[in-house]
Amino acid sequence: MDPSLENPNEPKTAKSNGRGSDENLKSLMKIMRVLECFSVNERALSLAEICDKTGFPRSTTHRLMASLREVGFLDQDRERDKYRLGLKLFELGNIVLMNLDLHREARPIVDSLKRMSGQSVHLAIFDGLSAVVIHRADPSPDHAPMSTSIENAPVHCTSVGKAILAWQPDAVIQKVIQAGLRYYTEATITTGPALLEEMELIRKRGYAIDDGEHQPGLRCVGAPIRNQSGEVIAGISVSGPSWQINMSDIEELSKIVIHHANLIGQRIGHHP
Repeated sequence: MDPSLENPNEPKTAKSNGRGSDENLKSLMKIMRVLECFSVNERALSLAEICDKTGFPRSTTHRLMASLREVGFLDQDRERDKYRLGLKLFELGNIVLMNLDLHREARPIVDSLKRMSGQSVHLAIFDGLSAVVIHRADPSPDHAPMSTSIENAPVHCTSVGKAILAWQPDAVIQKVIQAGLRYYTEATITTGPALLEEMELIRKRGYAIDDGEHQPGLRCVGAPIRNQSGEVIAGISVSGPSWQINMSDIEELSKIVIHHANLIGQRIGHHP
């Protein structure tokens, strides 16, 4: 088209807005790349470490981290060579949880399962690769379980994770396998064929077992939670020392866990 026929204002404004939107999106993606460098195992990172993880130039990384620190998304420790995720993210995360129907509706049911089992109960949602624990209820201190507080539960070796993963599409399961099945104990499933076989077994019996696969001496039973469309979007599990949860108790315990998982599903709209 002849440039002289174009509107001198509107196209330029549209192009300018398009470029602005693209730049904003790129900036947001860079910010996410920085924040996602942190994990439960890597809670504090230096500028150089974040540069290595993101591949960003040092100047770009420093500028991004300065902005994130200014708004409270990052904190810098006293030595000034390490950064941590900031409390602002924790505040926002709590708001998300409070507004999450699953978290709100499940709390009394999680507490009920804790009382009935006398063990720790974990409620987790699926983020595509791992199970994110959004609520945990522990028994009284004198019956404290061996499990430690976790934010992310591996889906290939925890009962709550396997209970969710078993009902995901094949492509999702393959994605988990391709990402690598990390070894934790001698009982951990670390090969694709073995995991696929486990998924089939879980679907047949309706629940998942973790018999020391994630932590030695810890035994867990997990069941899937379905949304109003019948899709498995979360899971719930009971966890305790193997000397408290015998294998002979698993079948009866699984019925209790499945019952509570179904109660949560009903409260968020799923009616089996």
